[in-house]
Formats: sequence, C-alpha cells, structure tokens
Amino acid sequence: MKAIQLRNPDDARSLELVDTDTPQLREGEVLVKVHAAGVNRADLLQARGHYPPPPGASEIIGLECAGVIVDPGTTGRREGEEVACLLSGGAYAEFVAVPEGQLMPIPEGYSMTEAAAVVEVACTVWSNLGMLAGLRAGQTVLIHGGAGGIGTFAIQLCKQLGATVAVTAGSAEKLETCRELGADILVNYREEDFAEVLKGRCDVILDIIGAKYLRQNLRALNEDGQLIIIGLQGGVKTEINLGALLPRRLSIRGTTLRARSTEGKAEVVASTIENVWPLLADSRVTHHIHATFPLAEAAAAHELLDSGEVTGKLVLEA
Repeated sequence: MKAIQLRNPDDARSLELVDTDTPQLREGEVLVKVHAAGVNRADLLQARGHYPPPPGASEIIGLECAGVIVDPGTTGRREGEEVACLLSGGAYAEFVAVPEGQLMPIPEGYSMTEAAAVVEVACTVWSNLGMLAGLRAGQTVLIHGGAGGIGTFAIQLCKQLGATVAVTAGSAEKLETCRELGADILVNYREEDFAEVLKGRCDVILDIIGAKYLRQNLRALNEDGQLIIIGLQGGVKTEINLGALLPRRLSIRGTTLRARSTEGKAEVVASTIENVWPLLADSRVTHHIHATFPLAEAAAAHELLDSGEVTGKLVLEA
C-alpha cells in the first residue's frame, strides 16, 4: 500500500508517500480503506519524534480517518461498510487496521472528509468534558485555543450542554470565529490576562497549554473547579503552590486519548456515538474544516497547522 513516512528523522517535514506493507489484521480488527484522514497537533509532535505511538500500534502517523471496510476479519462486520475510525496511529495511509470497538458510523449527512474531521475532536472533547468533568448546564467552562480543532468543536458542544463558554485565542479574527460558534466570553491572550478576566469564575478549564498556564488556570477556577490538561504546548514543568488548591477544593487532571487501552477507547467511542453523534446529525454541532490536502501533501498540511493560522481542522484526502 501507499503511506506517508518520515524519510529523515531530523527533518519533521520530510513526509513522503511511499510503498509499504499493508497491515496484517489481529483478532477483533477490520481493514479499512482510508478515504480521508484528520490532521492533529499530535501528528506534528510525532513527526518531530516527541510523541511515539503506544506499544504495538502502527508507526504511521494519523489518529483518525474515515473509509470503507474491505476486510472484516473475525468481527462480523460487513465488507463495504462506511466507517469513521479512532486510531492509535496509521491514518496517513491507503489502508489501516482498526479494532472493532473504535469504529463509528459516518454521522448522518456527512461526507468522508467531514467525518474524518470530527472523530478525534469529538472523542477528546466528550471524554474530557462530558465523561470526566461532567460539565452541566449553568456552569462556566474555559477553553484554551478556542479557534483550533478542539476549541471549535468544544464551544459548540458546551453550548449544547447549557454551559457558559469562555475562550482564549490570539487574534480578533479567531475570537470572532469563536463568537460565531457560540462563545460568550472572548479573551485575546496577547492583550489580556485571562486569569484577571475570569478570576474565580470557571468551573472547568480545558487546557492545551500546560505548564505556562498552570498558575493562571488555578486563579481562574471557582470553588470545586476542575483543570483538565490535554496538551503541553506551553511546556511540561512548572512549580505549583499546593496551598492554592486546598481552600477551594481544586482538582487537576491530565489525560490523553491515545494512551488509553483498547477497551478504554471503545468505551469513549460508544459514549461519543450515543451522546454526540445525534448533535451532528441535526447540525446542533458541526464540523469546521479550514482546508483539505491530498495525502501526498501531508508535509504542506503540517506546515500550515504549525503556522498557527488554522481555524478548525485540516484533512488529508486519499
């Protein structure tokens, strides 16, 4: 099959479409012919050598795709079935092996490209804000990077849950996109301190930054507030005053979807289908695609995502 591979480990942009072996199915897996694959910041990290796949997972980049089952293996699924897939790796390829529990139906009314743009963000946002934080109506949630792939999806989902949504972004244009998607409180992090704007008001914070924002995040939290860290764009190490947590009963959780067990991913997928897919079907929550690229131009897609100029998601089309 054809797949994107990094030809030079010292050059994260040396992504080329090459010939490689088609995946061999293991028990409980299906073989999917990929029609479209979503691009995520985790893919950039993997290309730089900073985010290797879990043991046993494909070394090929790519955490989500949409396509057609060409070999159902031992699963009882049917050949020709159109599916969206949550992956530990392997999406930047012609074919990918997928555990049955990580298959999702194509959302009603969605194309393959549109489906590939929502799998990772839907599962990430729902598993953290719905399943873990239990976000509910009347609460206030802060979403960092509101105009990105996670952010544009999270804004819409949180509004459907009845929450007040605050966001950070780095430009007036990005904040306007957030406002159009339903955000209530807009903070330009280049011009304002979000901790001052939101001091003690946030019940939940979904954070992609990490160390750089930790102290400010704690200041922004309300009593019993939850800080959920899903990314480390702002570093991995910092100091924390534990005394800031105790009086207001604050909690800090760190999560990553990729490192979960097959069973854990299946649980997230099933809950996301049940709770989020109906919102996609009637357009209460929608995809937000910035641009698409041919699979062979994965390097160009990575360069654009790395530029910080992307609003929403990028998708590679086979």
